[in-house]
Formats: sequence, structure tokens, C-alpha cells
Amino acid sequence: MSDFSRKPLEAEAVIKALSSLSGWEFSSDTITRVFSFGSFREAMSFMVRVGFEAEDMDHHPELNNVYARVRVSLNTHDAGNKVTELDLELAGRINKLSWI
Repeated sequence: MSDFSRKPLEAEAVIKALSSLSGWEFSSDTITRVFSFGSFREAMSFMVRVGFEAEDMDHHPELNNVYARVRVSLNTHDAGNKVTELDLELAGRINKLSWI
């Protein structure tokens, strides 16, 4: 279990935090990033790696895959579907996994 807070963050705090998380956008109480890869295999490999990080944190993103593109959406369900520190931490870990 993660040590990161599951308390909802104010929109201003989320926007400020995203300034250091390349590629992520904030809308409708969710942070989202689209990753584009060279092939379906690369996209699936990335999704598996994200899955291992998510399981390690006991925090699971919404993943959507279309061919070589993966859309990752994060918010915390037990915080009223709002963005928390946990989401920001997982977003940072996901960025480190990406080779694009």
C-alpha cells in the first residue's frame, strides 16, 4: 500500500503539479496522457509495465488501447473520483516507463 495521500487535491494544486509531469492534462477531475508507440506490441508491453507499477501501488489506472496508442486516465475512486497525490505519483512512474 502506498504512503501517498488519497485526499482530493484542489484544481490549482493539480495544475501546478502537472507542470513537472510532461504530457499530462487535467480535465473533469482526471489526469490523462496519450502515449503513441511504433507498434501494437510496444503499446501492449507498455500497458503490462504500467500494470505492474499500478499493482505495486495498489492504484489502478484506466487504460485504453487502440493499435499503437495507449490512453492513461487517473483519478482516485475512493476520493470521490478526484485527483490525489497517489495519481500524481503514478503518473510520474508511468512517465519513467515510457520510451517515447
